[in-house]
Amino acid sequence: METLGPRLRAIRAAAGRTVASVAADAGLSVPYIANLENGRGNPTLAALERLAAALGTGLTVELGTSTSPAPAGPPASLVRVARTARFRRLTAQLAGPDRSPAEVATALVDLLARVGPAVGVEPADDDWWRVLDALLLVRLHPTGRIEDGN
Repeated sequence: METLGPRLRAIRAAAGRTVASVAADAGLSVPYIANLENGRGNPTLAALERLAAALGTGLTVELGTSTSPAPAGPPASLVRVARTARFRRLTAQLAGPDRSPAEVATALVDLLARVGPAVGVEPADDDWWRVLDALLLVRLHPTGRIEDGN
């Protein structure tokens, strides 16, 4: 539950949404969602399902013991990057015609939030942009090959 608030905020920010717009789509109050994002409250499963639907993402619930601790949510530098118009443009390019940019943004934030712990350092804003630009190059040139002279 301690990771719920930061994840909700990151998903919402990555989608370029306001608390008010998500609240309206989910049929929940603005203070209720703001409290959840700030780590307060005890949401019902039904409320979480409505929030997930409003954010264009799925809801996964795990029971049992975890073999590794869950990430505490995306780092502040990633949240800053995800709130920019540049990030929204990039996710629209990555999405292409067959996927929702909001879905891609959510998946990217979730994936990139795991990078810092994997490399042992929190990336800075410029680091995120380098990774995102590399992903865009892969998307735009999927058959490109780098030849190494060996």
